[in-house]
Amino acid sequence: MKILLTGAGGFLGWHTRVRLDALTDHEVTAVTRENWDSLGTLAQGCDAIIHIAGINRASDEEVEQGNLQLATDVAAAARQASVGRIVYANSIQAEKDNPYGRGKAAAARALGDSGCEVVDVLLPNLFGEYGRPGYNSFVATFAHAVAQDAPPAEVNDNPIGLLHVQDAAQVLIDALTGATGQLRPEAHQTTVVEVLDKLKSYRETYRTGDIPALLTDFDVNLFNTLRGALFPQSYPIALTPHADDRGRLVETVRSHGGQGQTFVSTTRPGITRGEHYHLGKIERFVVLGGKARISLRKVFGDDVIDFEVDGENPVAIDMPTLWIHNITNIGETELLTQFWTHTLFDPENPDTFWQKVRPHEEADK
Repeated sequence: MKILLTGAGGFLGWHTRVRLDALTDHEVTAVTRENWDSLGTLAQGCDAIIHIAGINRASDEEVEQGNLQLATDVAAAARQASVGRIVYANSIQAEKDNPYGRGKAAAARALGDSGCEVVDVLLPNLFGEYGRPGYNSFVATFAHAVAQDAPPAEVNDNPIGLLHVQDAAQVLIDALTGATGQLRPEAHQTTVVEVLDKLKSYRETYRTGDIPALLTDFDVNLFNTLRGALFPQSYPIALTPHADDRGRLVETVRSHGGQGQTFVSTTRPGITRGEHYHLGKIERFVVLGGKARISLRKVFGDDVIDFEVDGENPVAIDMPTLWIHNITNIGETELLTQFWTHTLFDPENPDTFWQKVRPHEEADK
């Protein structure tokens, strides 16, 4: 299936694009502000459109009329290209009488007039990795503040429903097939203060590399959100060797929830392992012998971050979700590396998606 994805450079759009790339064989054409004027041409030959592009930070009139205009453009492009289905990333705010809600509701009506099958997905408040603080979500704002050890002293507490951005992306992808109409994904019910308290607790536990107890999917997703805000400035995490006349001991993973799987590998000089990314898995690398370069690149990004590590001074580097990563033996002796993941390996759902950190260079797996 050929998919046109609008808003591909935004928070939900980027996550949806990554998930489409990881889990489907769909051909995806990404639409951003830069190529919006070519929307009609880009829609040619597409089977469906996932419409995420929106305006939520502007004057009241720009928010209301801008969301309607974006949908009007999409509807026109869909008619011209005879697109079969539009999946619309709407908001529960569409049921409220405010500029954003009125704009989103009007956009839904405009898409309904396109002549396409339409799936209207009313999304709750979203949170997740790499949200912009002060823009995408209060969770992003809190996570970045906690990561900088500057959490707000007081907040106004309110109950709130939250949906992880990857779960929202999956709802949009699933809606490419099946029934049309309106969908309302279920949110996790929490409070503003509970979110902040969890983030602060995670930060204190994780400060020395300990993994906090992650008892629910919401806990894992919130912790990954914090890890995204901490990367790369808080890595590597220094570990403390304990030595005596018998040798040396290094506590590489202390998981307060007791989860996980540990394994050890050896790597010959010059060889690279990895070249993949994970959607949700928490993974730790600790080099215990030899010298290595650990390299990471955000999915669809260009910049590569390198860490050079030595088993003589053990450190932990945890792989952020949605970053492609590898490890290369850059020494002259065999490399000894311990790996830990917070879940047991499941061959039916490995959460491992192969790409190269440096796609234009040859590397051994």
